[in-house]
Amino acid sequence: MKNRYWLLGMRFVAPPDDDERGDVPGWVLVTVMTAGLVGGLWEFADGRLSSMLGNALSKVGG
Repeated sequence: MKNRYWLLGMRFVAPPDDDERGDVPGWVLVTVMTAGLVGGLWEFADGRLSSMLGNALSKVGG
């Protein structure tokens, strides 16, 4: 019985048997490219986005 609980506990503590850890460099690349795209678009749309936010808040506020 003790061995069964030990095996159950090790299932949650031990890493899986496969060596696949995910595509970390791919996710980093996607994150950096997304941040660059947002930053680039923000340069062109900053004034318009600020005015849209101001108009929306003024309509909600009354």
